[in-house]
Amino acid sequence: MRIAVINATGNRDAPEYVKALTGGMESMGHRVDIIDACAGDGRGLPGYEYIAAAVEGSFFGGKIPAALGVLLAGAGSLTGKKSAAFVRENGPFTAKALARVMAVMEKEGMCVNWSDRIRNSAHAENLGKMIGN
Repeated sequence: MRIAVINATGNRDAPEYVKALTGGMESMGHRVDIIDACAGDGRGLPGYEYIAAAVEGSFFGGKIPAALGVLLAGAGSLTGKKSAAFVRENGPFTAKALARVMAVMEKEGMCVNWSDRIRNSAHAENLGKMIGN
């Protein structure tokens, strides 16, 4: 399966847990591309079979980077696209950040069929191995 992992962490270089998430997906035979939400162009997203968003929420308030919504809004038609939402667990508002990520994705018509909090890189790799099962 061809998968796009949107790095919406605010870092140009994907953090270790995003790399571990993609590594888990690749170990299961998927073709995976990491797209930086801040610098990426979302026009290619409709060509992927599955889209996963990896987000770094704020410690207080569960805010997420606005770049994710901008990228998805500029992508064209994502209606019905299967997707997953992942947020790195980093404080008391992680669940709120995860709900916001799912809302942004569903606003564009995406079908979020899986969401989870990422505890560490090993956990991220295991989550990546479960994509497509």
